[in-house]
Amino acid sequence: MKLLMLGGTEFVGRAVTEDALGRGWEVTVFHRGRHATPEGARSLTGDRTTGPDGLAALAGGSWDAVVDTWSAAPSAVRDAAGLLADRAGRYAYVSSRSVYAWPPAAGLAEDGPLVAGSPDDGDVPYAEAKRGGELAAGAAFGADRTLLVRAGLILGPYENVGRLPWWLNRIARGGPVLAPGPEAAPIQYVDVRDLAAWTLDAVAAGLSGPYNLVSPPGHTTMGGLLDACVRATGADAELRWTAPEELLAAGAEPWTELPVWLPPGEAYDAMHTADVSRALAAGLRCRPVAETVADTWAWLRSLGGVAPQRPDRSGAGLSPEREAEVLAALAGR
Repeated sequence: MKLLMLGGTEFVGRAVTEDALGRGWEVTVFHRGRHATPEGARSLTGDRTTGPDGLAALAGGSWDAVVDTWSAAPSAVRDAAGLLADRAGRYAYVSSRSVYAWPPAAGLAEDGPLVAGSPDDGDVPYAEAKRGGELAAGAAFGADRTLLVRAGLILGPYENVGRLPWWLNRIARGGPVLAPGPEAAPIQYVDVRDLAAWTLDAVAAGLSGPYNLVSPPGHTTMGGLLDACVRATGADAELRWTAPEELLAAGAEPWTELPVWLPPGEAYDAMHTADVSRALAAGLRCRPVAETVADTWAWLRSLGGVAPQRPDRSGAGLSPEREAEVLAALAGR
């Protein structure tokens, strides 16, 4: 197959590009030129943020499918999809489960209520941007040629958001580690390589419409994730499991200061209880958490322990000083 990857040099786009190349597909990567294109892919340079003129490199050519991971102004998806609608067979847009109206019910499937969005929007909040991107893709390609990959938490090699890299680096330092409980709380995420493989399989099979894409309930737990980090790093780390109410009373911030973790409640239900039966029926397979963690640690070590960081996302995790403050507050209680 001939694939056009919009992006393709970082995290999700890179994983999709490498998977497609591994299948022997002919891959064209359209990007801004800030990072090297994976070996074997054809490179086209442009900047979607500059409007239609930034898409000049896409004026010619045809493809069996397009994969797009855009997260900002929906108008950029509108312009690209409109330009390609007559020259590409299918359009896969990597969206987000953030498109569901808040608060999403526990166990929500793809038919849940959605936030408002417009394909003509400029800079809008993340949820509205992703919903607008969905609408833009569908307007250009039609419902039967548009695949909406509503990903949840994405982890794995190439991560440029900082969640799993932070946990690995923190645990590698050893010593007492603030571990947010309950240890047995199930968590949902998707390894970026499993997302890539499923997306390309779905494109090849001609699937369309929305799919929640995260691991099934029970795939792992918060304890399973952090235990895997201890094993992968070989560190002399002591996980100090702490109840959610104690963490909150000590001022620890879920998700930002303690990545991946959310206490019981609306936010936890929204992030870690998705109904993914549709994707599972369509072939989603999720590798063990130990493999995701070990491979991410190997990649991180190859970079000297410093992961790339998206400029539009703040760094994740507690600083050593802040962790010491929280541990001291807990000890004082």
